[in-house]
Amino acid sequence: MANAQVPQEKIPDRQPFNPAQGPPPVTDALNPAPQAYLIEKCVKQLVKKGLFGRPYVQDFLYEQKRRNCRPSTIRSNFTTLMVFLSYLKERGRTSLETITRDDLSSFIEDEQDRGMQPNTVSTRLRHLYAFLRYLVDREVAHPDLLKRKLRVKVPEALPRALDPEDVHELLAVISQSRDRALILVLLRTGMRIGEVLATRMSEVNLREKQIIIREAQKTRLGRVAYLSEDACQALAEWVNLRDPAKERLFYGQGRLRLSYTAVRMRFAKYLDEAGLAHKGYRLHCLRHTCATELLNAGMRLAALPSAHLRHRTVKRWYAPGVPAATPGAQQHRDDPALCPVDGQHPPGRVLPGHGDHRKGRSLWPLPPPS
Repeated sequence: MANAQVPQEKIPDRQPFNPAQGPPPVTDALNPAPQAYLIEKCVKQLVKKGLFGRPYVQDFLYEQKRRNCRPSTIRSNFTTLMVFLSYLKERGRTSLETITRDDLSSFIEDEQDRGMQPNTVSTRLRHLYAFLRYLVDREVAHPDLLKRKLRVKVPEALPRALDPEDVHELLAVISQSRDRALILVLLRTGMRIGEVLATRMSEVNLREKQIIIREAQKTRLGRVAYLSEDACQALAEWVNLRDPAKERLFYGQGRLRLSYTAVRMRFAKYLDEAGLAHKGYRLHCLRHTCATELLNAGMRLAALPSAHLRHRTVKRWYAPGVPAATPGAQQHRDDPALCPVDGQHPPGRVLPGHGDHRKGRSLWPLPPPS
């Protein structure tokens, strides 16, 4: 018969996945305002660009919200998906069901041709595979996409730290109270720039010389960052000048908080004024400078705050290995049984440009600007 019914599913107990066309219901108990607002903003960008796969992207982002992912994680995943979907649209693809392994390979090559760094390409590839896993689990994409995953080899360079003379020259050109306090806090505490910008006035205790980080932006772990004498002095000067009505410790003009872009531009400006622009220093170099200073000052590796630098990074870059002739050379140097040498602890690794610390020169503390 021409009107015979043909079953749509070979497996009767499994229904095809149809993502919701709108946002899921929101309850006040979940308090999802930042993530939900961000997701709706991302969906509007997809609609504006006319990209396909909007229901799946939206449901994928809401799944990340249900897993309590950070807004920054959701934003970075969406950025990758938008770039990938735009690339697929240029190649003539019209649906997510037609994605092939060749599309992934050509996308990687296109990102490399655009001048993207290996670390950026590798991160975007991880985001794509998370989205493809989501599609495969819902029988939208073919499972072969997850076999023998493509990888991008990322170079593992040594962490960059500022030379002692460069630190002096940099601080000498910073006269603005807010900027000097911000740079010294980054330099002396080893805090991430996102943690400093998110710090509230209620979390600063100048009497105890400490900043309470209730939940780190990256690791989601709480800790206490201690201030040096010069950082505490610079911070006290800024506190006396700042607007007491502002909640954040550092804020911009007309804004509740200072943005990362604004700080990066100010840092680049001071590097240029100090004649250090050609050295390629970044804000994150201040964090590595703090760890290097602590080790060069004689702090044991086991006593280095693991929250300042991830333990894997500390062991890999900042700890010289035990000589091969020493018994137990395969064990790590931060083992308390291996640290003592004639009753003393050997100094940590001195990165290039930090040999002056072994001559007795130190950056702690620095005199205030004239």
